[in-house]
Amino acid sequence: MESLLLWMGRIAGIVGLAISALAAYQRLTGAYFAGGFQVGTLLLAGITGMLIACLCLLLVLTERSRR
Repeated sequence: MESLLLWMGRIAGIVGLAISALAAYQRLTGAYFAGGFQVGTLLLAGITGMLIACLCLLLVLTERSRR
């Protein structure tokens, strides 16, 4: 279970960071839409991915400290 949460956290963090970077790049170039979605929506999705990653990794840390 710990290994699954660790990998879920890593993947969610990388994907969230990539989506946030794409949204920031699109907005800096003056675009309001990317791939049919508003750039603000993409940024929110990226932030959510990074939040999920933080929570998964926090669960891994708390499980390790219990041992």
